[in-house]
Amino acid sequence: MGAGHSHGSHRAGRGGDGEAALEVPRGPRLTLLTSLAVAGIAALIGLVLLWPDGAEVERITEDVSFAAPGVTFPTATVDSIHAPCTSAEIGSDSDCGRIEITVSDGAGKGDQATIQVSPQVVDSGLAAGDTVRLQRIPGDGGADPTYTYFGTERGGPVLVLLLVFVVLVLVVARWRGLFALIGLAFSGLVIWRFVLPALLTGGSGVAVALTAAALIMFVVLYTTHGFSLRTSAALAGTLVGVLVTAGIGILATSATRLNGVADEQAGILSALVGDLSFQELFACAAIVAGLGVLNDVTITQSSAVWELRAASPSMGRAELFASGMRIGRDHIASTIYTIVFAYAGTALAVLLILRLYGLPWDVLLTTEDITQEIVRTLASSIGLVLAVPLTTGIATLVVARAEPLVE
Repeated sequence: MGAGHSHGSHRAGRGGDGEAALEVPRGPRLTLLTSLAVAGIAALIGLVLLWPDGAEVERITEDVSFAAPGVTFPTATVDSIHAPCTSAEIGSDSDCGRIEITVSDGAGKGDQATIQVSPQVVDSGLAAGDTVRLQRIPGDGGADPTYTYFGTERGGPVLVLLLVFVVLVLVVARWRGLFALIGLAFSGLVIWRFVLPALLTGGSGVAVALTAAALIMFVVLYTTHGFSLRTSAALAGTLVGVLVTAGIGILATSATRLNGVADEQAGILSALVGDLSFQELFACAAIVAGLGVLNDVTITQSSAVWELRAASPSMGRAELFASGMRIGRDHIASTIYTIVFAYAGTALAVLLILRLYGLPWDVLLTTEDITQEIVRTLASSIGLVLAVPLTTGIATLVVARAEPLVE
């Protein structure tokens, strides 16, 4: 960045996105960048302090065994499929509802067996020639092993879908898409290598989530949108929005007495990792779940303010903020729908079950499943709504006295 202007301002030249050359006041710029530097240092300190003990993570994972010793998971090819059982055939010696398989890879390669599958597996479109994953339990005293259905191999279709996604992103978004994919990969790495192990070893869910969110947003925003004051303003708004979401999530979790245990997976975790705080886990999930939408809103608001300033350099600070907020209100309305529909989609099975119960709404609100989704949705939405004026205000201050450069 260049030296100062005679009035204590900074010259931001035309960027790769066609960003107009503007005079940016030094005071707000230094305040913004200093605040982000402090946030970045805090995130790095949090990463060091909360980094999980590798030996402890290994001990926990070794103590938790998915299957008994000797049990393996070979793959097999489906040779034929029998029709699902009728009500009269259930419990009989009929081969209905079973599939004939030949082990194609792994322990017991070449073995042939007939295994039982649920009607849903057959109805999913399973056909001869498909590949399935089996659970192989060795027999005692030289007896034949026992095979059971574990799952259908879906790696091929998923890989094709992933490749289509990557190619389309690169073709449509080009370099911006490539950097977005890099940011996405970094996000996955942070969650897998830091967030999950830290939670398993007893780390504070809120502290872990805030640290991870800051690290992810710093990398994702700057790699995707470039190093600029526009991006920095969006990053500041995002971080404040994350803090608001975390605060609302903590208060709401405490006020509603949520215990964080609402499904079978939580029950399994409770049995496997006894000292895991599910309230902390729920708060962590609420923070991480809102990152993507929050990032989308803040970068849009920052860009809107920048473009408004470039289009109308003489516009006053209040008018600039008001114009940015008119754009933000439309974005808030559409994004809230996105959040609500996303959570409704993930909880659709639970909603169907509760709908069948026919209970009144005030009773449904006392169930852990529904209350968790409501709290998570509202916490994310409140953080999102407040991030819009906050980001707009930050961006407005940064370019408040901007004027076109005189060449």
